[in-house]
Formats: sequence, C-alpha cells, structure tokens
Amino acid sequence: MKFLTSIDLYIAKRVAIPLIATLIISAMLLVLEKMLRLFDFVAAEGGPVSVVWRMLANLIPEYLSLGIPIGLLLGILLAFRGLALSSELDVFRAVGLGYGRLLRVPYMFAIALMLVNLALVGFIQPQARYAYEELGFELRSGALGASIKVGEFTKFGEKMTLRIEESQNQGRDLSGLFVHAESKNGTEISVTASKGRFMATDDPDTIILRLTDGVLTHDAPDYESPRVLSFSSHDLPIDLPKIEAFRSRGGKDREYTLPELVRIGSSPDISEQQRNETRSNFHYRIVEVVMMLLMPMLALALAIPPKRSTSALGVFLSIILIVTYHKINQYGEDVGALGIVDPLIALWVPFFLFATLIIWMYYQVAHVPGGQPIGSLERIFAKSGVWLKGLLSFGRKRSHHDS
Repeated sequence: MKFLTSIDLYIAKRVAIPLIATLIISAMLLVLEKMLRLFDFVAAEGGPVSVVWRMLANLIPEYLSLGIPIGLLLGILLAFRGLALSSELDVFRAVGLGYGRLLRVPYMFAIALMLVNLALVGFIQPQARYAYEELGFELRSGALGASIKVGEFTKFGEKMTLRIEESQNQGRDLSGLFVHAESKNGTEISVTASKGRFMATDDPDTIILRLTDGVLTHDAPDYESPRVLSFSSHDLPIDLPKIEAFRSRGGKDREYTLPELVRIGSSPDISEQQRNETRSNFHYRIVEVVMMLLMPMLALALAIPPKRSTSALGVFLSIILIVTYHKINQYGEDVGALGIVDPLIALWVPFFLFATLIIWMYYQVAHVPGGQPIGSLERIFAKSGVWLKGLLSFGRKRSHHDS
C-alpha cells in the first residue's frame, strides 16, 4: 500500500500553491517596507548603496520566520476551502476518508516547515541579526567607506574638511575641490584645486588626495602672513579616523542561539533580570515554533463554510487569530522578561488555552454532525451583509429618485 496516494498528491498540490504564494508575498511586503527605510538610512550616513542589499539579506531569516506560519495556515485553509466549495470534500468523506486522514499531507508540510522555522529562529536568525547590527555600526562609523556628497562639506576627523563641486567615475575623479586642514600646533592649510583623485597607500589608515592645478595657502602662528603657492600637482595625505571595533555577538537576547540561551539561563553567575530575559526569549521562540503543529487543525476548522454558503469569514478570522496570538506571545515575553510573571506561565498558559480552542473547533467540524464552530458568527456575518446590501440599494434608489 502506498504511503502517499494520488489523493494525497492532489491535496499537496492544492496546499503548496497558496502556501508558496503567501510566503513570497508576505516576505516581499516586509522587505519592501524595510528597504525604503534602509535607503534613507544609508543615504543619510553617506554609505554605498550595496550595503542596503547586504542588510536586507540579513533580515530575510527573520521575515521568513514570521511568514512561514502565516503561509502554512493560509495554504492549508485555502486548499480545503476550495475542496469544500467544489464539493470535492464531500466526495472524499463519502468514500471513507475522514478529516484526520485528509490532514496527513498538511501535517507533513507543518512538520517540515516547523523544523525549518526552528533552524531559522534558533540558529540562523541570531547570526543574521548580529551581522545586520554590525553593518549598521560600520555604516555609522564610516568603516564601509562613507561617500563624499557633492556640494557639501565633508569632515575627515576633527581637523580636516573637504568640499567638491563634481564627482565622476564613481567618485574616483573629482572636480572643483576645496580642502581645509589644521594640525595640532596651529598650522592651517587651505587648498583649492581644479581636479583631484584619491589614491591608496601601504598604510591602511592613510590615503592620498592627489590634487591638480590649484592654489595652496599655508598659515602658521609664527608666520607674519600666510604663504601662497600655485602647483600643478600636489599630494595631500589624509589620516582616516580610527574606527571602533564592534561589540561581540550576544549583546541582545535575540542574537543568542537556542543552546546559548539555555546555557546562559541556567548559569548561576547572571543576574535575576538577565535570567528572566533569557528564559522569556527562549520560551517565546519555542512556543512560536510548536504552535505550527496546531495550524492544520485550525485551518481545517475555519476553511469549511456552512452549506450553501461561500462566506470567507474563516479566512478573515484565521488572520485575526494568528496575529492576535503572536501579539499575546510578544506581551508574554515582555512581562516575563520584567519578572512580573514567570516566563513559563506568561508564554505556555496562552499556548494551552489557544490549543484547547483549536482542538475544540476541530472536534466540532470533524466529529459533531453538522458541527460548525463559527456558525453563529457566519449567520451574523451573512445577515450583516444582507443588511448592508439593502442599505446601499436603498441609498441608490433614493439618489435616483431625487435626481
């Protein structure tokens, strides 16, 4: 006997298409929203555009961990909703295939995606989040090579200011330069040049600005008047500012992997506050992953509308429930981290309450004849739709009569 029948493969195809589509759309929406802010941030810091794509790449594991549960839920829900509306679900039931049997393939998806999500939130996401924070630090500190903005004064450290009128060849060729530098002993140098070019040196902390066709003004405390000279070529060394090293990984709970959270949370050398924060973050990640095992039952319970109805209320409620539970978990993590409630209670009690609700809803659909866990809401929703439709129709008729 085959483990996967043609019916299982058919259900797998019906689940996979909306699942993948939902996952891609949700990830793209999150990335696009963040991308606009990153472009503004990088532009304000004067960094290269390529760093935006590197920072976004490090956010993808976090966005996938948020999108996978929603994609799984909607993928199964839309698949079974389509089967119910086309009466295929009634045919499957008539030939002896119960809901438990029909959920075999959805549970395969759920277990596989749960393991993927566990790898993301437990191991990949902490590393990627640290890399994202490091890129932001390097951008702010200038380690990524801040670009010189045309028409603005750019400071190199505290003693040197540079302004250019035009930049070409990706910043390699500069025109209309003004440089002002001041040394510790009070000596000042002001230079104007028609052209310039940055050149590397053997010293990584120093670069050379080669100026062409310009005028240099040199002033010092012991000079009676500034000295002025013209030049066809002049090399001006520029000391790059010292860049502070970025902190080591683990400055925040979400930068720790799951084994690291366990080790830190069980250490007797940490404070009570840090222990609460670490335990809360650990349990938050675990309940978010374990909840995926209940998604197939929730999706099935909300996918099947009442007979002779095409209401999409279940789809709407599924999104409301999953977002609400996610927000409750975030609140539970916060109160657990503050020590107001033990993290076990703050995060696992809502989980068991939500699991009880889902199991009851599934039982009503699968084992109670004519059971409809959201039947009352469906009737209210249907009556509201009829009332709203009548109200709009009355408004159109009245408007037509007045005219």
